[in-house]
Amino acid sequence: MSTVPRVCFDRILPHDLTLLASGARTRAALQISKRWPVGSTLRVRFLSGTPDQQAAVRQFAPEWTRYANLRLEFTTTPRAEIRIAFADDGSWSYIGTDCLSFPANAATMNYGWLDQGVVLHEFGHALGLIHEHQNPVGGMQWNKPVVYRDLGGPPNNWPPEVVDNNMFKTYAADQINGTALDPKSIMLYSFPATWTLNGFSAAENTAISATDKEFIGSRGGYPGRSAGPANIPVNGAAVEGAVGVPGEEDLYRFLADKAGDYAIETSGSTDIVMKLFGPESQTTLIAEDDDSGPGLNSRIARSLQPGTYFVQIRHYNPARGTGAYRVSVTRTQG
Repeated sequence: MSTVPRVCFDRILPHDLTLLASGARTRAALQISKRWPVGSTLRVRFLSGTPDQQAAVRQFAPEWTRYANLRLEFTTTPRAEIRIAFADDGSWSYIGTDCLSFPANAATMNYGWLDQGVVLHEFGHALGLIHEHQNPVGGMQWNKPVVYRDLGGPPNNWPPEVVDNNMFKTYAADQINGTALDPKSIMLYSFPATWTLNGFSAAENTAISATDKEFIGSRGGYPGRSAGPANIPVNGAAVEGAVGVPGEEDLYRFLADKAGDYAIETSGSTDIVMKLFGPESQTTLIAEDDDSGPGLNSRIARSLQPGTYFVQIRHYNPARGTGAYRVSVTRTQG
């Protein structure tokens, strides 16, 4: 039996690969453009797999939601954000909202092997987390010839460019939301001391570490806990809200019971940024606005078809901003 560890690999959008090759700094630990809206319900659909394989994913994946302000819903809907296959194609996942870039019948995650550790690792990617060894704070000292040799053979059979992208390239320090390298992170590969010049090695991590838990629920991840989106009545009184802690993102929903023109707007003295998602989706972005309303308020006016829509509200300054606001929905025509 081979002693070389099996490792998952990044699935990166072609656009990002091009930018990486040119040296542009586009990747991040949990970059804001690839983070799901805080408080979202992510739908998960199996494209294949035996009942036992599917049961293992159902058992282990929701562990992340104990610490992140997200929920997972296993479903058969074609509109699921995360779609899982069990092909003989290694283990991998696209990063965060990159999952939305592919047709509904295409896998966004694959399991070439299956255990608790790999399920938690791949769902970490699906939430937007990078490989821990690519953290620029970590300062890994790779023994590159040995790594090329070992990963170039069974069971991984990686060509040199895949080794480069998944082992040696680090993320831009000025773009990551993260911590110093965590040797117990579920996002860190197991690898032997022969792969580094200073004798550093990593044991096989099968559980979410204490640092993983703290980070995924922090301002850089998915802060706060929520029982679900609060309702906004259409043509009713404005709903009172508040960004209570820096980085908080509040989620609301409203029902457009018929087609027409709708205005979603905030009021108050807090500098608000607002996003509109839907219909029937907390992750399909329709519009985003900063200061189209009075003062520092947001206003989105759109023609909408019948359905349930979701409104995400955050402070303009996620690092320090807090404050109260009101949000309302008005059907202006139709």
